[in-house]
Amino acid sequence: MKAAIAKFVDSHRTELTAVSRAIWEQPELGHREHEASSRLTELLAGYGFKISKGTAGLATAFTAVYDSGRSGPAIAYLSEYDALPELGHACGHNLIGVASVAAAIALREAVDEHGGQVYVFGTPAEETSGAKVTMAEQGLFDGIDAAMMIHPFSHYERSGSSMAMEALQFDYYGKAAHAAANPEEGINALDAVIQLFNSVNALRQQLPGTVRVHGIISKGGEAPNIIPDCTQARFYVRAGSKATLQETVNKVKACAESAAIATGCRWQVSNYELSYDDMRTNEALSQCFTDNLIQLGVESEAIQNGQAGGSIDLGNVSYRTAAIHPYIQIADCPFALHTPEFREAAGSERGMDAMLMGAKALAWTGCDLLENPSLLQQVRNEFQCLA
Repeated sequence: MKAAIAKFVDSHRTELTAVSRAIWEQPELGHREHEASSRLTELLAGYGFKISKGTAGLATAFTAVYDSGRSGPAIAYLSEYDALPELGHACGHNLIGVASVAAAIALREAVDEHGGQVYVFGTPAEETSGAKVTMAEQGLFDGIDAAMMIHPFSHYERSGSSMAMEALQFDYYGKAAHAAANPEEGINALDAVIQLFNSVNALRQQLPGTVRVHGIISKGGEAPNIIPDCTQARFYVRAGSKATLQETVNKVKACAESAAIATGCRWQVSNYELSYDDMRTNEALSQCFTDNLIQLGVESEAIQNGQAGGSIDLGNVSYRTAAIHPYIQIADCPFALHTPEFREAAGSERGMDAMLMGAKALAWTGCDLLENPSLLQQVRNEFQCLA
């Protein structure tokens, strides 16, 4: 069956790379990926998948399912396709989207033979307000046995952890006054923001090494001769676990409150983006994927252990079902994500080759779950132990 899967992917290279390149050439920002979503769903519909658009109330999200009509595991591939402002597909989501779709299509014959279902979830806006958060909250992954995707990178990397993240916005309200003629009549809201940053900088001395707090002044005033009456700061607070994140968020909020008290301002706190959970890799599923990658010709020494360097919305999925997020090398030079160089690599032939290899590894991992009940149970047991 694995040979048939590999043959299918190779024989459909032209079709698959054409879709990926079209998405790369027409980058669309999160929740505006209408063309990318249409291309991917049209491809899936052409191979017998039942398509539902507007999943979770999100215009460019979709759910595609191929059902054998017989009982068996439900395997999901997650498709991303949003781009970055100015940079386009400098995170390679054109490769992610098509790799997941290709894996699902290639797995159909195995699903027909062994039973079960294969899903593709189209998940917009990973770069901002990740759709996977909303979809997880609405229970879309609760009946799934395994959720998988790959991400392009400068090297091969096992699925690892990620940082839980909360996006905090602090608004301060004071009283405007002429800064030279009658400053005593004003309440300076910018002083509150500056005090907040000073307090957070002091707080960092007592934070664990796995915690990150970083922010900007998103509104600082209108003119230097007017005491600002309305200012705003935005922070990302990140930690290695949800529990540590909440502890840190509470401390940052205390800093914000103290800044308001010290300056006489009113203050409000809100979330300007959705919060991401930390990624909990299912190690049994991850090892299966890694073994398949090695079978496809990647040297085991080239596959590094996963590192937690950022936050991903797949973390929220990993609290609902067994999940993995491995990385696939798309360039021979170590280009960093979110750079023009990485964007060009994501549109190159080398990038397309990596996408197809990743699709095969994803599909082979799904095939292993279908053919090996003990592996499937091992994956399920591990997830249940973490739940």
